[in-house]
Amino acid sequence: MTWIRTLSFEEADERLRKIYGQVQMPDGHIDNILKVHSLRPQTLTGHLALYKSAMHSKPNALTPRERELVGVCVSLSNECDYCVEHHRAGLARHVGDEGLAGRLTEASQLQGDISVLTPREQELCRYALKLTRSPAAMRESDLAPLRSAGLDHAGILDLNQIVSYFAYANRTVLGLGITTDGEPLGLHPDEDREGYEHA
Repeated sequence: MTWIRTLSFEEADERLRKIYGQVQMPDGHIDNILKVHSLRPQTLTGHLALYKSAMHSKPNALTPRERELVGVCVSLSNECDYCVEHHRAGLARHVGDEGLAGRLTEASQLQGDISVLTPREQELCRYALKLTRSPAAMRESDLAPLRSAGLDHAGILDLNQIVSYFAYANRTVLGLGITTDGEPLGLHPDEDREGYEHA
């Protein structure tokens, strides 16, 4: 599950139990990427705030499909299987087809048959890949194709924050050996409700 000790709900103090109560699924499961923060609840709170605000809050200029695609794109580039598995499953929920989600995942690296991606999705992935692989090479001119694809200033910020969140999440996972063992995949907080209750 992870290379460091984590605390169960039963072992948690009052502060951690309160957070766990917000993020656990109806069966009591808590995702390993969240449980890994259990020794430092303040970083769990920060992680949750960043995740919810970047991925599952309104307004957001990217559609749910686009957000999951960008998450898969970054995670695949970083070779983070945990996040790829979770967000490919989330992508499949949004497109209603696991086969299509697999083809979108492969195409997100802009190799092979990218016709499954819309032109806008291709630009989202192009930006995500460059920012992930060569962040110091980013230039203002990298935003022009995004504007042509319909993103305004706030939309570009939305995209940037999703890419940046996954850089953080991937390194949390890879640096601490987090696995998907025993986890349901593809669930996420409800965008229409406060808190982190899974939809």
